[in-house]
Amino acid sequence: MTTQPDWQAFEQAHVWHPYASMLDPAPVYAVKSAEGVRLTFEDGRRVIDGMASWWCAIHGYNVPELNAAIGQQLGSMAHVMFGGLTHAPAALLAERLLGIAPPGMQHVFFADSGSVSVEVAIKMALQYWQAQGRSGKSRLLTIRHGYHGDTFGAMAVCDPVSGMHHLFADQLPQHFFADAPGAASDEAWDEQQIASFRSLIEAHHNEIAAVILEPIVQGAGGMRFYAPEFLRQVRRLCDACNVLLIVDEIATGFGRTGTMFACEQAQVTPDIMCVGKALTGGYMTLAAVLCTAAVCEGIHADGSGVLMHGPTFMANPLACAVALASLDLLLATPWQQRVAKIEQQLQLELAPCRESTRVADVRVKGAIGVIEMREPMDMGRVQEALIARGVWLRPFGRLLYTMPPFVISEADLRQVTSAMCSVAQ
Repeated sequence: MTTQPDWQAFEQAHVWHPYASMLDPAPVYAVKSAEGVRLTFEDGRRVIDGMASWWCAIHGYNVPELNAAIGQQLGSMAHVMFGGLTHAPAALLAERLLGIAPPGMQHVFFADSGSVSVEVAIKMALQYWQAQGRSGKSRLLTIRHGYHGDTFGAMAVCDPVSGMHHLFADQLPQHFFADAPGAASDEAWDEQQIASFRSLIEAHHNEIAAVILEPIVQGAGGMRFYAPEFLRQVRRLCDACNVLLIVDEIATGFGRTGTMFACEQAQVTPDIMCVGKALTGGYMTLAAVLCTAAVCEGIHADGSGVLMHGPTFMANPLACAVALASLDLLLATPWQQRVAKIEQQLQLELAPCRESTRVADVRVKGAIGVIEMREPMDMGRVQEALIARGVWLRPFGRLLYTMPPFVISEADLRQVTSAMCSVAQ
């Protein structure tokens, strides 16, 4: 067993990190504690977390209400299997989720993580059509630049070029990929934006079980924004072609884009919806798949009545309890005003970066601010420069972006945007 002083050396030698080499690892920074919007490193440096821990810590860290929820639940039951048993935290969380979801969502399946929720959503769609005697509807349609997770079903609907999973291309199911829309607002919309998608769904609807996409904002596949009109058109085409619509709200859900769920901006109700990340306020891993009554009834149409999935830690009571507390805290706070204020500040303070010849684009949506560089960045060098300015971000490729906690102050956000502009210009 390692002693306290040498745990970091052991970790570097033996513990993998996301998308990292084990033999030639990139620098990692040891965190000792987290409070509010700040991380304290083991060496004493403090940084503002402009990433909200990969977009999930919307309330910041060490939140009294969430701490209390975890403690109270821990006193009665940390975990119990969900097979054949149930508990109040799961039921209450499901009720809360359906209460804030788009109209028509009626059923909830709890999963371990965002990637697993995508797997469950795909299974729902496939089982739905099998139960209708339409087993030929077994492929998916999505748009390029998408990202849905790292498990195999999810990888298969990530962009095959920019989705980080090209190594597994030969092992993945082959699905349909339409061109992603380029218009970021309805004002810039034209019908050509939907042409590729319309062509594919009309030609192959007898093979397509479901469309899956990230609504309005595409995350890790490129931090791209698109017009709500595209999503409205997708919904209409799915209805016309008898195809289910799955929206992946894992990154966009719970207020990040300015509405509770991004699909609300298109006034669209999906057939199936995945949520995760901010669901527990960053405290524990938990995700959920919501679906309409029609999907649920369709899955049961052949009399089997069984959705073929069941994670060991499904509906973990601790995770459900803290998720319920996180949603209650979100609903009790002026989150819309906070996100709108963050959006305005990001627009104002990132705008000067457009003048740099090194910058290809600057874009803002809700509490998301993106600087897209013309050339790929040296992530290690950029992160060191950001840390020297008291800011933690996780850039990738040509993208330098922030998705801060909703509770960030104006001064702290200014420090984040100032650091971003400094390294971008």
